[in-house]
Amino acid sequence: MIYFDTSFLVPLLLPEATSDKVARFLRALPAPELTISHWVRVEFSSLLGREVRMGGLAPAMAARADAQFEAMIAKSFVILLPDGADFDRAKEFLGRPETGLRAGDALHLAIAANHRAKAVYSLDTTLIKAGRILGLPVSAGIRPS
Repeated sequence: MIYFDTSFLVPLLLPEATSDKVARFLRALPAPELTISHWVRVEFSSLLGREVRMGGLAPAMAARADAQFEAMIAKSFVILLPDGADFDRAKEFLGRPETGLRAGDALHLAIAANHRAKAVYSLDTTLIKAGRILGLPVSAGIRPS
């Protein structure tokens, strides 16, 4: 199982410097192992809402990006539903202040850890650093531009 946090998937739908690299990287991975959690769906919608509120994205474009995202994950990813054990593990991770984790990132790492992900991909440097402190197989997967 290969787990992706939200930051790794955003460039697939919103143009960023890393968009092409992320797309190439994902195409090279075994499709049946691609995994996200429902938390990724929530974070992506939150990001779109923030972009609309700040004027960086038109509401119609945000709706289109959200529909494309939902279609992409339905076609290509296994979606995990976080459970009580995931929240307990996230709380445990948050008890380690040296990680610098925020709640959402702790939940990503807990879900990945509890499902024994063989890799966790993120473009969030804080999440990567925290994952390494916690002994998890976390990586950017690509060289950010």
